[in-house]
Amino acid sequence: MKQIVVLGAGTMGNGIAHTFALHKFNVTLIDTDSARLENAVNTIERNLERQVKKGTIDQSEKEEALSNITSTSVLSEGITNADLIIEAVTEDLEIKSDLFRKIDELCPTHAIIASNTSSISITALASATKRPAQVVGMHFMNPVPIMKLVEVIRGYETSDDTATKIMNLATELDKVPVEVNDYPGFIANRILMPMINESIFALYEGVAGREEIDQVMKLGMAHPMGPLQLADFIGLDVCSAILTVLYDGFGNPKYAPCPLLTKMVTARKLGIKTKEGFYKYD
Repeated sequence: MKQIVVLGAGTMGNGIAHTFALHKFNVTLIDTDSARLENAVNTIERNLERQVKKGTIDQSEKEEALSNITSTSVLSEGITNADLIIEAVTEDLEIKSDLFRKIDELCPTHAIIASNTSSISITALASATKRPAQVVGMHFMNPVPIMKLVEVIRGYETSDDTATKIMNLATELDKVPVEVNDYPGFIANRILMPMINESIFALYEGVAGREEIDQVMKLGMAHPMGPLQLADFIGLDVCSAILTVLYDGFGNPKYAPCPLLTKMVTARKLGIKTKEGFYKYD
């Protein structure tokens, strides 16, 4: 697989495009929002330059990576020769399913369709296509160029061949692939999100302040970032959406989003992306 298409030019999409391009794959980055697309390419260039300054890559590698990336706002222009399409759009089943139907119609019959979803059922997304055996989850961690883990999620009909190709591909990217089955939240978020939610409950109930909660987890559990700060980085809307998937999928009240989280999402205090969540950001 050499022709890679990434759908969605947000934080995850540009990180995925960056990683593939740096490993000598031809990448087409697609987003219907031209301004977001331009911003994504500029972000990739800045992050590559940061790697040059740190000495992890040289200038020629940066230039080659940038030359490996093309961008377009027209889905049909970039997808017709794809070997692998990775969807990284809004965490919404309806939006993703509609996009999977369009992808299935436009891309070559041999192409694999992957989703970077952090919680939505791969089986449900595959059902929107005529190639469920070639649909798989490829869940990267943020920031993509740095984090080693890739969750490879097998839907109900994902073939052994598809899963093996994606596992091997992740290894080519210097990532560590971990294969999991298709259940709500997979592994990473099934464990992470209840921890974040419980931290929000502790704040909501006045057990401790935000800094104190984060300090306990950083100093006592050796977490590099406290759960409330991490929630800001993930996006409180994303946290709420994942918890809702877990709650709906298992029917267990322990996954219900904390009322404080729901209130903050309603107020559009979403974390880094809106410059205010549990903390304020310049």
